[in-house]
Amino acid sequence: MPYRLVIKLTIVFLLMLTANVARATTLAPFSSDGCSAFPNGTFEQGELWLACCQKHDFDYWKGGTFDERLASDKALRACVAQVGQPQIALLMLAGVRVGGTPYLPTQFRWGYGWPYPKDYGELTEDELKQVKQLSGQ
Repeated sequence: MPYRLVIKLTIVFLLMLTANVARATTLAPFSSDGCSAFPNGTFEQGELWLACCQKHDFDYWKGGTFDERLASDKALRACVAQVGQPQIALLMLAGVRVGGTPYLPTQFRWGYGWPYPKDYGELTEDELKQVKQLSGQ
């Protein structure tokens, strides 16, 4: 790789890091779109696993560590399996593991309540306070 390209990429990377640190972190009010691009239930029971997705959305809205995301995704799988849909639960798990990364500017990414980009990591005291305020917890 040419030396100048390495320097340019390094500068861009450092600017992105700096922009993320310098950005004011204000949490948007919680919103849920249900199961995002996936049905909320079956044809017979249109909202069969909607509550599972709403809980999952809450976790994704506030964000946190990689391990917290993994636990949330596994809880979604368990919840959907518990309502009698173990195959759908596995399909949903695969979808959220691939599509829920915090590195894409989607409306359903991990940490979507925070300004993009928001990487994995422990929430700060101020961030936890905002989550508590906006969620009524």
